[in-house]
Amino acid sequence: MHRADSDCVTEGIRIRAAAQPVPEESDPDRPLYVFAYRVRMVNEGDEPARLESRHWVVLDANGERRDVRGPGVVGQFPYLEPGESYEYTSRCPMATSWGTMEGSYRFRRTDGSAFDVEVGRFFLVHTAPTIVEQFSS
Repeated sequence: MHRADSDCVTEGIRIRAAAQPVPEESDPDRPLYVFAYRVRMVNEGDEPARLESRHWVVLDANGERRDVRGPGVVGQFPYLEPGESYEYTSRCPMATSWGTMEGSYRFRRTDGSAFDVEVGRFFLVHTAPTIVEQFSS
């Protein structure tokens, strides 16, 4: 069985992401399919860093690409000391019943240097295990 989640480490920052459908917010007749996605970030490196911005690439089943850019995540700009983690959940609406997400977060070190942290591709599918099941494996 293929994993529906992603797990990547860039410059000491580990990003794990997974999604699950939200049927009560979806309406196939429109068509509208809503997925909740959960991201856990852990600073496994030796230096602190603050998340500044995000860039998502959302691809639906028709091959339509949508780029989503913005400051922070869910209104937050997490600062991660070595060993600290931050987790959040958000939503992604789509016009098709499945698709993918991937992207990056821009972080900045205390010395002012900026770097991009990869978020590997993960799948938005109606058959995905719950986020809790995906994150426990």
